[in-house]
Amino acid sequence: MSDLSPKPAAGVSRRTVARATAAAGLAVLFGAASGTARAGTATRLGPRTLDVSVPSAALGRSAPVRLILPSDFGTRPERTYPVLYLLHGAHDDYTSWTRETDIEAFTEGRGLIVAMPDAGPTGIPTVWRGGPDYETFQVKEVPALLARDYRASGARAIAGVSTGGYGAMAHAARHPGAFKAAASYSGILDTTAPGVPAIMDAIVARENLPARSLWGHPLLNILTWRDFNPRTRATGLRGTDLYVSQGSGVGPGSGGDPLPGVLESALWPSAQGFARALPLLGIQATTHLYSGGGHDWPYWKREFTASWPMLAHALGVPE
Repeated sequence: MSDLSPKPAAGVSRRTVARATAAAGLAVLFGAASGTARAGTATRLGPRTLDVSVPSAALGRSAPVRLILPSDFGTRPERTYPVLYLLHGAHDDYTSWTRETDIEAFTEGRGLIVAMPDAGPTGIPTVWRGGPDYETFQVKEVPALLARDYRASGARAIAGVSTGGYGAMAHAARHPGAFKAAASYSGILDTTAPGVPAIMDAIVARENLPARSLWGHPLLNILTWRDFNPRTRATGLRGTDLYVSQGSGVGPGSGGDPLPGVLESALWPSAQGFARALPLLGIQATTHLYSGGGHDWPYWKREFTASWPMLAHALGVPE
């Protein structure tokens, strides 16, 4: 994302803002957060970044969310902020966006909160069959915490990579109006497309979780699979700004590893079917279905940059 330079607050240098925030506001913030039982504990990682442990009834345990706060959070106590939710992919965790991208520097001075909630080891943020409810955690519990303790406004956008791209579109479709914009980068957008149930099962199996513990059998429990499928729930996306990107894969990914290209190609028909379905429903979307590419971060960072103007417009923050 380095091709889009972060924009500091007008008339104030980044260093001045960082010093003022750290000195004036964050001491109060972290003291208040760590002393609030409902919010759980907050661990400061940097001038604007912290990890919050969120007690979750939906999960039956506490789960983490990484936050990047606005540059002026500590000096503007009267201000509320829009929130950009960024979801991680399979076999990764809530730290991936700060580990793999420059999202902290990119959002400096832009006046928004970035929230990166946990989605469990599979990265599939959904209601598991008889198991945890990551959908409620991400769509209800984390936003409630941010509104209560971090002055989040009601303006929200959501984006994700891989299974997080699934989550971005599924959350927006299943909760119409909850997000002003949604973006998917190599997401799983039609969970019942040929070959895709096997991919979902493989993700579950890799984490040594019971077979069929996601949504049950893809045929015997087809109604459940359809209920959580972004394509079959796409009417709920009407009125939401959308960005959908996917590569055709086949070629090697970054570093010459063939696996990212193979996985990207396996999801290509799913993305094409989803993209074709939207205009038939009268739903507008920006789509970038490109040749080649791989299922990995170099492509996802590029696509985030391309989708940023849409996300920024929806959130009302500078591009």
